[in-house]
Amino acid sequence: MVVNVLSAIGDALAMAGFMGWQMLWPLVLGFTLSGVIQAIVRKERITRLMSDDSPRSIAIASLFGAASSSCSYAAVALARALFRKGAHFTAAMAFEIASTNLVLELGLVLAFVMGWRFTVAEFVGGPIMIVLVALGFRLWMRGRIVEAARTQAEHGLAGSMEGHAAMDMTVNSDVGFWSRLLSKDGITAVSRYFVMDWAAVLRDIVLGLLIAGAFAAWVPHEWLQAVFFTRDPAIAFLIGPVLGPLLALVSFVCSVGNVPLAAVLFNGGISFGGVVSFLFADLIIIPIILIYRKYYGWKAAIRITAIFYAAMVIAGYLVELIFTPIGLVPENRALSIGEAGISWNYTTWLNIVFLALATGLVIVFFRSGSGSMLRMMGGAPESSSHHRS
Repeated sequence: MVVNVLSAIGDALAMAGFMGWQMLWPLVLGFTLSGVIQAIVRKERITRLMSDDSPRSIAIASLFGAASSSCSYAAVALARALFRKGAHFTAAMAFEIASTNLVLELGLVLAFVMGWRFTVAEFVGGPIMIVLVALGFRLWMRGRIVEAARTQAEHGLAGSMEGHAAMDMTVNSDVGFWSRLLSKDGITAVSRYFVMDWAAVLRDIVLGLLIAGAFAAWVPHEWLQAVFFTRDPAIAFLIGPVLGPLLALVSFVCSVGNVPLAAVLFNGGISFGGVVSFLFADLIIIPIILIYRKYYGWKAAIRITAIFYAAMVIAGYLVELIFTPIGLVPENRALSIGEAGISWNYTTWLNIVFLALATGLVIVFFRSGSGSMLRMMGGAPESSSHHRS
């Protein structure tokens, strides 16, 4: 009995390790490029451009979010900071959605782990979800509810990753893009964003890999196929986007950490739209719902969660309806996530190259004296230093 238990645990850990190895180089590449964008793209006066819920403000908030960190907790904290500084509540939420669902590193991981169709689905469905949330807030998140949310937000109660969200490490210089990027300050700023973003999401990536590894090793495909009604395409289409966010809600996994489990669920039979809605649902996991309650009060938290959930479900349906007629829904339900193991193939060589890049950025980070910033990641915004290069 003990041997069987240990063998099962070993199988799950091995599967999680193989998944992590397959995801490694796209993650390093994605966080490096994200660090470049965050370090060089200036963010001055951004709140002033998000003062209402017009299409222009929502678009600016979405672009700003897509150029920010992919950590769900930091995104939620920064959205509240923008709201407190005068941004419209809907624009702040659009920023929050974009910063976890439209970021470069997520697109890269999806492309190399699950296939380019899922990346396209993410970047098509993300704007759809933002529009649906904006419409939902106009109908059901206004007046006294928003005023009460602003009053609660002004209390400044700490949630999670407050310090990380408060730090501004953008290069403050008037020279050209490449001159800023290749300067000593530019390289230091990129290393800071790279290391801080990794530190912010590492817990979720590890947790996501462990959960996905356990699912892949322990849960028979026949069980998942029965839950997702794989043999009845009509029911599978209807039930997939409804179940997707609910599975994410109880998995406690957010950011790019939910990609391995998304791959396992797709292999198990959940619909294409169900995968899309699952990937969107990192902003309604239970810990983040509790942070919404702390930030904005229970009434606002319940409405945020309900509107987000409805938007995720509808976006999942719409993406599948758009992709099916043009032949973009993958037919292969045998994604090789974690099953190939480790061998001398292109993944291994790319991992070696990008691990060297990551090592260089980590060395720059600590040699620049930035190590103390890691201790401030979870602090309250008021107590966190605003580092500038």
